[in-house]
Amino acid sequence: MKQRPQPDDRHSLGPLHLWNTISWVVLGLLPTAVAVLDAAEAKKYGSLGLLALITLCYVLVLAPPRKPVLRPEVFLGLLALVEGGVSYQLGGAAAFYIVSLPHFWIFARNPRSSLVLSGLGAAATVFGGTLRQGWSPQFLTGNVVFTVVAYGAGVVLGLWVHRFMSQSNARAEQLASELHSAQEQLAEAYQRQGAAAERERIAREIHDTLAQGFASIIVLAEAARDANGTDADTCDQQLLSIVRTARENFAEARVLVGSAPQSGVAPGSVATTLRRTLDRFIQDTGLTVTADLADVDCDQTTRIALLRCTQESLANVRKHAAATTVGVVLARHPHGIELEITDDGRGFVPDEAQGFGLAGMRKRLAELDGDFTVTSSLGDGTRILATIPTNSQD
Repeated sequence: MKQRPQPDDRHSLGPLHLWNTISWVVLGLLPTAVAVLDAAEAKKYGSLGLLALITLCYVLVLAPPRKPVLRPEVFLGLLALVEGGVSYQLGGAAAFYIVSLPHFWIFARNPRSSLVLSGLGAAATVFGGTLRQGWSPQFLTGNVVFTVVAYGAGVVLGLWVHRFMSQSNARAEQLASELHSAQEQLAEAYQRQGAAAERERIAREIHDTLAQGFASIIVLAEAARDANGTDADTCDQQLLSIVRTARENFAEARVLVGSAPQSGVAPGSVATTLRRTLDRFIQDTGLTVTADLADVDCDQTTRIALLRCTQESLANVRKHAAATTVGVVLARHPHGIELEITDDGRGFVPDEAQGFGLAGMRKRLAELDGDFTVTSSLGDGTRILATIPTNSQD
């Protein structure tokens, strides 16, 4: 049979256990002690000695469970004997037994022990009172009747409480198991979400760095092949650009695998960084680029976001726009930093656009609470507007 909670578990009952102690002292010990104050010395000191003994035992049984001084079963056995002794001294102690009855259900290990030990207390109370008064045909005295009735009521109530607590404990264990399972599932979901977010971040970084670099290398290599044998200077320039782009890709790859310091972006102001990117674009494509780049202050994360948006937009111009002129404007406004990139190319329908580039730029800016707007139509060129709020710079 399942054991009852041990003393350390009972301490968690808090107020309920405290009130039981107070009730036992106020309604059991003190009235019994007062009842013998006017008795003969032998009866008085005998009764007070028994009450003092059981009080001491009660304190000892409540000692910290890691250092047990008195076992609960021993205390309950002594309590039954003290009830018999007090009943003998007073000629009956049904009231003291009734007030002490909850101890048999609180401290016993299981219901069977509670039944046996509380029955022992009832028998001791009845026997002690009868022994003091002597045998009489009038055996059913008040002491006997109240003790027996209290025992029966205690059995019924104790078994009901035990069943109720068992059911409550079973429900609590079930809820705890369900909670633990839910926590494990939530942890797994967070882990999967984190892994998916990390894969998306790496994919975006690869697209914005390595993939763009490889695309540039392909274009430069094709241009160098076309110029080979006809324009040696152009061919040499294209080959130098290929080498430079390959080195930059190698540096970005080291950043992605964690063998180089993060960001992979050369230090300097955002305007300087964008200017270097535009110069490379002009050198590789020969397109006309007009740039108005304000020297705005921003943190490294914002600088990288603006650079990646510029790189992706220029790559799209190179691959898809067939443009002749590109305009880039970087400005700071009261509401934040704006980067505008326009071209006079063939344009497209934004809602029909597929691929990772535009979605990646939108996602990157959203992480900074920024906005990303694409305005384009067939034959009318394209306008990219990236806005990062000022509060993200504070």
